[in-house]
Amino acid sequence: MRTILAFFTVTVTLFCADVLHSLPYSHFQSRKHNGVKADPQFTEKYFSQTVDHFNFNSMGNGSFNQRYLITDKYWKKGYGPIFFYTGNEGDIWEFALNSGFITELAAQQGALVIFAEHRYYGTSLPFGNDSFNIPQIGLLTVEQALADYAIMITELKLQLGATDSPVIVFGGSYGGMLSVYMRLKYPNIVAGALAASAPILSTAGLGDSRQFFRDVTADFANVASECRDAVRQAFHQLKDLAEQQDYSRIQSEFALCKPPSSAQDIHQLNGLLRNGFTLMAMLDYPYSTHFMGNMPANPVQVACKTMLGGSNLLANLRDTAGIVYNSTGLLTCFDLYSLYVECADPTGCGLGFNSQAWDYQACTEIELCYESNNVTDMFPPMPFTEREREVYCSKRWAVVPRPGWLKIQFWADALSTASNIIFSNGDLDPWANGGVRKALSSSLVAINISEGAHHLDLRASNEADPVSVIKARKREAELITQWVEMERRRSQKFS
Repeated sequence: MRTILAFFTVTVTLFCADVLHSLPYSHFQSRKHNGVKADPQFTEKYFSQTVDHFNFNSMGNGSFNQRYLITDKYWKKGYGPIFFYTGNEGDIWEFALNSGFITELAAQQGALVIFAEHRYYGTSLPFGNDSFNIPQIGLLTVEQALADYAIMITELKLQLGATDSPVIVFGGSYGGMLSVYMRLKYPNIVAGALAASAPILSTAGLGDSRQFFRDVTADFANVASECRDAVRQAFHQLKDLAEQQDYSRIQSEFALCKPPSSAQDIHQLNGLLRNGFTLMAMLDYPYSTHFMGNMPANPVQVACKTMLGGSNLLANLRDTAGIVYNSTGLLTCFDLYSLYVECADPTGCGLGFNSQAWDYQACTEIELCYESNNVTDMFPPMPFTEREREVYCSKRWAVVPRPGWLKIQFWADALSTASNIIFSNGDLDPWANGGVRKALSSSLVAINISEGAHHLDLRASNEADPVSVIKARKREAELITQWVEMERRRSQKFS
């Protein structure tokens, strides 16, 4: 989902797991982050956070250092609002550097901007490298993450003399889900939420398990039905070779580092290829990006041109996957098990520590039982049922998933009594139909972006932006202005 779920990173990033003890700690950012120059307006800091908010005797009443990024460049000190990004499944710099709309809006509205890193991701590891052991991993929950953000907002407002500053939360994908949940769980702290590309329904087990890969397929079919058909036919040719156990031919056609030797290897290859199409559909932006890997402008169009570029469909399929997995052109072969890791999220968990964290969340609260079937989509039949999830998660993490928990805890489709939430979704985004597409009230607003991919509206303005996203951002800015003023009036009334 990562991004959803940043779980889709296709390069391994090693994170420093040393816990910093010299609080308060900050340094000005002018370095490069994952090859991208960090925005110098943000200062990186660490917040001393409680490890377990809900058990006073747990883990020795410990704390950990939670990373956040902050800029007061535009802030009307003590008066302007606070724009708080509820970090999701990855390094917080990745989101800060790809959510320029928030700082653009801060410049308009005189806001303080904070990007908070989610526990167990990036450098915010409560137990360092031991964070992913059992039982330490058990403190990775949505509830703990929300409490982290509530405590951080409250304490930082006091430290910064901002007790009268209304707080608006922002998030994309899983981060957008967290923004919704913050408004539901802590309306005393958060005045409103912009939830971009937040699949709060499908991740709560609602909807059709076929929807996600059906919508990935539709993105390519909308470019050209021949593109969809070519992909489907290429997968059929791969299946035929696998049934003949012609593994040397498969290695040759897909430039694999090692020849496959089992049905599991073929399953892994299918997963890697499907994940490549998933990423291109999600990140189908009208300009090149460096978010969750390097992507050309309009990658779905580029993919279809590649798929239809010659008579050898298997070679075309390999080269199309290479748009994602070999964007630099430096790989001489594809290593099936290092480029893609199968996990409890069929849309991909990414690599490294972040992938372990998201895998655990997909085994506990986040429901991602999506399937491809080669009937409603162009991919090989790859089911992922509740039972298969349970078997995997019991073996991997010694946990039994609890289907329906998010629906009970965070309302799912029963949102009518909530308020001040924007649900934005792009029609190009396969996550969109797992979220809220219709307004539920005058203050539960759905904004649909006809030419938008995964949370395009959170990205900085670009000359290639479609009119639909420009209009969406304008509407979002208007609503947020209203919410800030409403919160000021409410606070004055009761002060």
